[in-house]
Amino acid sequence: MKASATFLLAVILFSSCQTTKRGSGLGELNFPAGDTLITQSLFNDKSSTVSEENIQKILDGTYALPQQLRVAVVRLDPGIQQRRNYGYFFDDEQYLKTQQSYLDLFIEKFKQSPRVNKVTLIPDLLVSKSPNFTNIREAAVRMQADIVVIYAITSDLYSKYKVFSKTDIKAFATTQLIVLDVRTGLVPFSTIVTKDAFSQRKKEELDITEAAGRVQHEAVLLTINDIGSKITSFLGQSSVALSKPTETATLQTNGK
Repeated sequence: MKASATFLLAVILFSSCQTTKRGSGLGELNFPAGDTLITQSLFNDKSSTVSEENIQKILDGTYALPQQLRVAVVRLDPGIQQRRNYGYFFDDEQYLKTQQSYLDLFIEKFKQSPRVNKVTLIPDLLVSKSPNFTNIREAAVRMQADIVVIYAITSDLYSKYKVFSKTDIKAFATTQLIVLDVRTGLVPFSTIVTKDAFSQRKKEELDITEAAGRVQHEAVLLTINDIGSKITSFLGQSSVALSKPTETATLQTNGK
């Protein structure tokens, strides 16, 4: 009996040693010799519109915008819900005038750059109801534009200020803008800016809806002015060749 116990103990010890030895060897596996660095996608994405070869060229390449620029502008419609946020209908005079004022302000900002020769608006007739980059780029080619500025504006009241019994009104606005280089299809500049504005209903305003529209308008103007400064800086810096196009995205609030 004693001999059997001794034999069993020896077997256990031997097994433990073998297990430990195998475990310690896993960390010392030798990988196949050769370059195993992955430099492109190994996934077969049939929906991709850019070949793997061109992806490498884009990421490794450099390019420069023309020194003198013809700019085309596209405004993406915020949709029916956004009009309701303003309290406007599709054909509301004030809503249409407000949207036009934003467009005029963007055009003014671009014209401040000495590099910009001309700024034109791409008509809705040239842009599909659900536009994509290809559609917008081809429309810009027809307009003989060097770059396309695409922007979208949304705004609303903060939820706790939607109770109409309140006299205080606080609204926010978010403006997204990208610059598309028509020749290359690249996006050398993009930004997202959010601002808010705080006010109270004025005596001359008919109702709280009119006051809310005014405060939202003020928030939108803050975002456009902020983006205008960024555009001026971008066009000033990009007068020389750009190395590896960069995309800038910022989310800012005025902290009120």
